[in-house]
Amino acid sequence: MATVDLKTQIIGLVKLQEVDSQIYALKNEKEAKPLEIKSIEEAFEAKKLNLSLLEKNSLELQKQRKEKELELASNAEAVKKLQGQLYSLKTNKEFQTMLQQIADTKADGSLIEEKILISFEDSDKIKAQIDQENIKLKSEEKVFLDKKKDIELRIKEIDERLNQLQAQRKQIAPGIDPKMLAEYEKILSSRDGLAIVTVVDNSCGGCHMLVPPQVINLIKMYEHIVTCEVCNRIFYIAE
Repeated sequence: MATVDLKTQIIGLVKLQEVDSQIYALKNEKEAKPLEIKSIEEAFEAKKLNLSLLEKNSLELQKQRKEKELELASNAEAVKKLQGQLYSLKTNKEFQTMLQQIADTKADGSLIEEKILISFEDSDKIKAQIDQENIKLKSEEKVFLDKKKDIELRIKEIDERLNQLQAQRKQIAPGIDPKMLAEYEKILSSRDGLAIVTVVDNSCGGCHMLVPPQVINLIKMYEHIVTCEVCNRIFYIAE
């Protein structure tokens, strides 16, 4: 292949690489977007779960309070029944024993009433937390939906840009020798979307290994393709 031809081919590959680098970066970005959406969805669901747990606790407190209220009603009936038996007792000792039993039953009732009052206080606290969480959740939901919308919009932008870049690629690729293009694309797929690199400060622009002066001279001569001994990327000298 003539020297000028190889130089022209290299220039074409450099132009192709500029397009392919953008394609590679955009594809990577697009691939990460579903994970971003999943991450913000999981974070939002975790916040919803916290509200759900509070509501569950609130219902459990209501259930326990109703049970205590039934227990209190039963206790009141027991007191009433015991008081009704007072007048049928024949001895003072039986009367005193019954009075003590009534007092103990009333004391049990007082403890139940105290637990019911505590239950009301706990319910009020949880209700306040639920109200706060609902307000907070509405705000969080808006943030979540806005972020999700932004990500989906970015995916659409990426797709549009990829279509443009693919069109540019189709314009550049036919001007490159098929064998050279095949070698370039083989390296491209195995080297993270970077197949042709320039030498920067006597180092490979891909793996940063030292490039000897004699190799740099070979690159400048454009007699044949020169590749990095370490990463196999094609070399060129930026002019």
